[in-house]
Amino acid sequence: MTTDTGRVAGKKALITGGAQGLGAATARMLARHGATVAIADLNLAGAQAVAHEIDAAYGAGSAFAYRLDVTDLTGWSDTVARAGSDLGGLSVLVNNAGIAPVGNIESVDLETWRRTMDINVDGAFHGTRAALPLMRESQPGSIVNISSIAGLVASHAFAAYNASKAALWMLTKSIALHCAREGLDIRCNSVHPTFADTPLLEGLTSGTHEERTAKLARQIPLGRIATPDDIAYAVLYLASDESRMMTGAELKLDGGISAM
Repeated sequence: MTTDTGRVAGKKALITGGAQGLGAATARMLARHGATVAIADLNLAGAQAVAHEIDAAYGAGSAFAYRLDVTDLTGWSDTVARAGSDLGGLSVLVNNAGIAPVGNIESVDLETWRRTMDINVDGAFHGTRAALPLMRESQPGSIVNISSIAGLVASHAFAAYNASKAALWMLTKSIALHCAREGLDIRCNSVHPTFADTPLLEGLTSGTHEERTAKLARQIPLGRIATPDDIAYAVLYLASDESRMMTGAELKLDGGISAM
């Protein structure tokens, strides 16, 4: 199978949380448009399955898979080194790994709060620090942080998730300004999806998949939840040189929620 348009031809991308959901869709999207991808996830078997699928579609060596706990500093160092060797450098980092626990300020326990921050915020912090030295050698580069509309619009029931995604939003801007001040051609932007049809939805509300989807869609002005590809197309744009003048920005894919 040939790639579509080569919008990210020659790009070398590392995607966390790539075994399923938005991460897997992003890996497939970037590969389809010409990038070589490294898929990192705690679920190594899932990451390998996505990599094998991409290799079957676009040729051996199009994708690689690694086991990574994004809260593990040593794991990050090892993963970035392997990605640099396998891909021949690193020009795109997609910090996608995340969790979305339900809990208000009184019901969320401290362990859940800290784990949410460890994965959703510290994971991107560690990953960016590990990746930047290698990305300096493969400019132009792009860091894409998958935040959430929940980082911009609060809910009473998602105290840890709201706080973590808002922190990731601001971390994105700080990274962008640092890279610009250093004279690097490395940009950093955040993506803020609404509810997307991924396994994360299972913990948000009860009922069958169809019932959950319909209930969540009623909260969105467009009347539907996002598909994984709806988000992956945004990452494709930010990873490509089409967005060379965009940094420190947030791309809202919320179906109109933030306009209300």
